[in-house]
Amino acid sequence: MLQLQEIQIRDPYILPVPEEGKYYLFGSTDTNIWSGPGTGFDCYTSNDLESWEGSLPAFRPSNGFWGTTEFWAPEVHEHDGRYFMFATFHGEGTFRGTQILAADKPEGPYEPWSEGPVTPSNWQCLDGTLHIDGEGSAWVVFCQEWTQIHDGAIYARKLTPDLRSAAGRPIFLFNASEAPWARQLKRNEPLKFPVFVTDGPFLHRTGAGTLLMLWSSIGTNGYAMGIARSESGTVLGPWTQDEDPIWGHDGGHGMIFRSFDGHLYLALHQPNHTPDERAVLRPLAVNGDALSLEAAS
Repeated sequence: MLQLQEIQIRDPYILPVPEEGKYYLFGSTDTNIWSGPGTGFDCYTSNDLESWEGSLPAFRPSNGFWGTTEFWAPEVHEHDGRYFMFATFHGEGTFRGTQILAADKPEGPYEPWSEGPVTPSNWQCLDGTLHIDGEGSAWVVFCQEWTQIHDGAIYARKLTPDLRSAAGRPIFLFNASEAPWARQLKRNEPLKFPVFVTDGPFLHRTGAGTLLMLWSSIGTNGYAMGIARSESGTVLGPWTQDEDPIWGHDGGHGMIFRSFDGHLYLALHQPNHTPDERAVLRPLAVNGDALSLEAAS
């Protein structure tokens, strides 16, 4: 059995499966996720969120798969009786994008499902997440990267009901620079334009009915994660930004899940440098539509 501090992982995503009494942990698990050849995604399982078994090979690319490197941020969603993985890939001569994979079991094995990336083929994109709206329509919410547009942006795009392909044009939601807590990215080499990062959108509807979006950028103390709120209660917004990040120091790319005993948890990775990143789980306090971290035990 493993403890979380023993597992190198970025962009952690936890899928509770109540009928099994198990939690499944996914994330960016390649040893060199930045420039090495893509190996795949592993997953770990736990009954108590403390001791973990694994790893299991959730996805391994077959010969000819378009993604060859930068295998990032797998999320697994149960939908219509199957399990769908939204994950980021990059291939030679292509733009980075989100591909949808599918499996009959939460641990996989996952196989390509969508007709290539569901993000625009000529955009540099990452971190697509699934959102099902109040009418049952499926959307991918994703980031267009600062590497292409300098001020990173978050978009929503409707999907076909079977999740096989995109069903509409991308709709702009907001830029990273709109958040009061977001700071310009600093690099060793000079930058021609101010750069703001968008990473890891994840949508959560509160018990009070407010639609929230977790997303990550650079804050005063490094990598950080804030909350945006939809004024309309739909994915199309308009979105307003909380003044301060919910996580402000050297960590982010988070998601929210509910434990089997009914508690709400935030999962993220910290620190933000390789190879030391680890999954961090923190209980959340809920007050109406406000979320805050409970004190660490």
